[in-house]
Amino acid sequence: MAQPRVTIDVGNDGVAVITISNPPVNALALPIITGLKDKFDEAARREDVKAIVLTGKSGRFSGGFDINVFEKVHKTGDASLMPDVSVDLVVNTIEDCRKPVVAAVEGLALGGGLELALGCHARIAAPKAQLGLPELTLGVIPGFGGTQRLPRLVGLPKAVEMMLLSKSIMSEEGKKLGLIDAIVASEELLKVSRLWALDIVARRKPWVRTLHRTDKIGSLAEARDVLKTARQQAKKTAPNMPQHRVCLDVIEEGVIHGGYSGVLKEAKVFKDLVLSDTSKGLVHVFFAQRATSKV
Repeated sequence: MAQPRVTIDVGNDGVAVITISNPPVNALALPIITGLKDKFDEAARREDVKAIVLTGKSGRFSGGFDINVFEKVHKTGDASLMPDVSVDLVVNTIEDCRKPVVAAVEGLALGGGLELALGCHARIAAPKAQLGLPELTLGVIPGFGGTQRLPRLVGLPKAVEMMLLSKSIMSEEGKKLGLIDAIVASEELLKVSRLWALDIVARRKPWVRTLHRTDKIGSLAEARDVLKTARQQAKKTAPNMPQHRVCLDVIEEGVIHGGYSGVLKEAKVFKDLVLSDTSKGLVHVFFAQRATSKV
């Protein structure tokens, strides 16, 4: 089986294409996270690199964080096995990079995969790409900044719905909502993403750090109404699932105190939830179902 790895390829146009390769769905295993950090640091350092495009190999962006790590955490009880992806990689390395980063999304961008794309300065997608944050089905919440960036791109009601119901959308709907900047044919995806990145360098396209946006959050009163309704709904439909309540609390932290404060709270409670009995049970069910489906 191919080893998980991250590659960097710098073109004559000065765009570095960083590619995640971990078949079949380019899951974010620990070597991939380390590789992303290394390759982004290299691209930021190199003088021949003006901009960066992040993509996944074989027509899939990324299916999300490697769930085998959860299992290791559950067996050892050691939450420090979870890497610091949210602040270290997504905020500091990608979003705050001095060179623009564009995500070229194809196939799927789920969980941590979508969260990496949310940290980029623009997202170009192929048709019918699947986008979602399904973490609550595993007893946790999005842990790489998704609780903060998704509401800032698609608005609070839609973001809450996508997270609490673990509901994916297609890239076409993502474009209407403002999650995706452009949809282009698969064969054009890398070309258009490179040009988009160079347009940001030349200031022909906006350089957007999602965590700093507030225009789609609405007023504090509106936000509180949305969250109050969602809490009542969660109490009815998922009374014994703490991750729903925690997810809403973390979203609210970001609405009131700003995105970065929300990210810090998210990272902290994510580790607590990973060790919860709910997560242990749901991850066990996930592996059992996967084993059954292979039979």
